Amino acid sequence: METLSKEEKLKLLKTLEEDLEFRYAIAGLIGISEVLRRLDGLEESQNRLWESQKKLWENQNKLWESQKKLWENQNKLWESQNKLWENQNKLLEEIKNLREGQDRLWREVLSLKVAVGSLGRRWGLDLEKTVLEIYRYALEERGIEPGRVEKFTYVDVDGRYYRKGARLELDVYVHDEKIYFIEVKSHGEVEDVEWFKEKSGIVKKIIGKEPEKLIFIAVNMDKEAMERAKQLEIDPIYGAIIE
Repeated sequence: METLSKEEKLKLLKTLEEDLEFRYAIAGLIGISEVLRRLDGLEESQNRLWESQKKLWENQNKLWESQKKLWENQNKLWESQNKLWENQNKLLEEIKNLREGQDRLWREVLSLKVAVGSLGRRWGLDLEKTVLEIYRYALEERGIEPGRVEKFTYVDVDGRYYRKGARLELDVYVHDEKIYFIEVKSHGEVEDVEWFKEKSGIVKKIIGKEPEKLIFIAVNMDKEAMERAKQLEIDPIYGAIIE
């Protein structure tokens, strides 16, 4: 680029000093150049801004992609958790069914033991306790704990309540000042139900307390005996009804 000589510079300065129009033209040219320079700088800044914005969008897209994968993994985790819960519920159901099967088998075994014992005419306290255990759930539903049922025995020596020398036996359960009378049989017949009702009335006089409920328990019970029990306001608990 050629530079002005000293004489040319002096001449240019003198012209600027003397020629107002020329001076304005030069000033305008200098102003436009400054504007153009600033515009160039602004364009560079704008380009840098767009570049930064582009990188920001790229990072945002990467972030959304990572978030999407995270949601997908979370959904897979929930699906696995749901399957785990389903399998756990199935396992609990199988355990429940197994326990119910075991309980049924246990009750059948105990019922067989009772039947064998009664056939051998060896009915006694042990077999009564066995029957109470067989029907534990039914008794507990009525608020009775089988293990706390006790045998009441009374010998009417002078015949004051029944017959002279008569021996009266009855199972009783006491709880919260309430008393329950219970009769246990391997095979319940009408005569057994009626005698239980009569015997309960005698024992009530002996102990001076009104029973909360009369409960007749039998492994097998005649249909007629069951119907008679209900007529006498006796609560029957049984394993099977015999027509």
